[in-house]
Amino acid sequence: MGEFTMPSLGADMDEGTLVEWLVEPGAPLRRGDPVAVVETAKSTIEVECFENGTMGQPLVEPGATVPVGTPLALIETAAEARPKARKPHKPHKPHKPQKEPQGPPAPEPARPATTVEPAPARTPVAASGARDRGPVEAGPLIRHLAERDGVDLAALRGSGPAGRVTRADIERAAAAATTARTSRPRATPLARRRAAELGVDLSTVTGTGRDAAIRAEDVTRAASGQAGASPPPPPPRTTDAVRAARPAGERAPGMRAAIARLMTRANRDIPHYYLSTTVDMTVPMDWLHDHNRRAPMSGRLLPAALLLKAAALAAHEVPELNGFWADDRFTAGEGVHLGLAVSLRGGGLIAPVLHGADTLDLPALMSALKDLVTRARTGRLRGSEVSDATLTVTNLGDQGVETVFGVIHPPQVALVGFGRVVDRPWAVDGLLGVRPVVTVTLSADHRATDGAVGARYLTAVDRFLQNPEQL
Repeated sequence: MGEFTMPSLGADMDEGTLVEWLVEPGAPLRRGDPVAVVETAKSTIEVECFENGTMGQPLVEPGATVPVGTPLALIETAAEARPKARKPHKPHKPHKPQKEPQGPPAPEPARPATTVEPAPARTPVAASGARDRGPVEAGPLIRHLAERDGVDLAALRGSGPAGRVTRADIERAAAAATTARTSRPRATPLARRRAAELGVDLSTVTGTGRDAAIRAEDVTRAASGQAGASPPPPPPRTTDAVRAARPAGERAPGMRAAIARLMTRANRDIPHYYLSTTVDMTVPMDWLHDHNRRAPMSGRLLPAALLLKAAALAAHEVPELNGFWADDRFTAGEGVHLGLAVSLRGGGLIAPVLHGADTLDLPALMSALKDLVTRARTGRLRGSEVSDATLTVTNLGDQGVETVFGVIHPPQVALVGFGRVVDRPWAVDGLLGVRPVVTVTLSADHRATDGAVGARYLTAVDRFLQNPEQL
């Protein structure tokens, strides 16, 4: 039995608030499926499951704030759901204990190990409405399948000999339950409670969750848009779960406190060193203008795409800056996963992760960048998208900043900064002209590297930018 725990969504996270369960007990889970919504000091995050299995009973109710690592629910893994018996049995020849022979019992022939007979010590499964039927005839495997599929054995009338429940009976009952469930809209448990509180008909709500499932925020949005003589009553404010609907600005004090703790730790514990270089952007900007002139509107690129790809390729080439400092040693990252510093409209900062940035072509990287920034600012990120960054990049060029020296995000060992592309006097082959240039900075951990390594990294960024067709 696996545990679904409150995840650590960053070095500055000590606890989180469970906002909403996105699946119900008994639902099948696949690796990567979003299971719950968790609120941190910085954002509201969808947290995924990292193994296949079946959702168990929740251990924590929505609205509860618990420390990182606290079990939130149990997950029955696929391996646990497999029957342990290996040899096939013959269900058409069951043991019939109801007729006892007269006289001394004859020796009973040996039976296969998987032949199942009712065990007198096992408590029969029976519902209160079906107790007059007596014990249910079902072996351990059938009971396990019934529990896995949420089938009430006591409500079944077995089709096997002597009324014994068979696997086919379980499958028919599970299929019937599935058919019954499809007649109602897909919605999370919290969404159903919110709909009942607000008097919203779920059949009129458009879901934005996985497979168009209705989430609590969809219900709230639908309620606010309904017309009527009297508006529906507001949802009760007795649980912290309603914080999910708060504007990001209302989380700003908590977010600032979390950022303050992390940056204090970073400045106290990490011996920073800083380097900078100025890169001539004439070649990459000419290439970019030519590409955008030929590309459709949806395929056009921003300078940020070139800068990010160059930063990622340079990190692949200089792996000493792409990883983590922990337990007094450096560990290189598995892949180049760029954390992108994104400012939130209500105040504060979050750094969603662009996984495998060095392997993405420029159009894919541009699309992923737009998607991450949009969802970061609307609170729709997933847990895997805010953790495991191996190197953080901050780009304040759109804010008019020309040079930025950032603070390293522990346990990472470096942070890259890009400023605004500006026109400056620039000498080429002894001739002075005006060229677009950008200042690239590096903040690095002196415990992991020295200035020579940082210089190699900035040189690599420059070289990649001068060959944009290879990005």
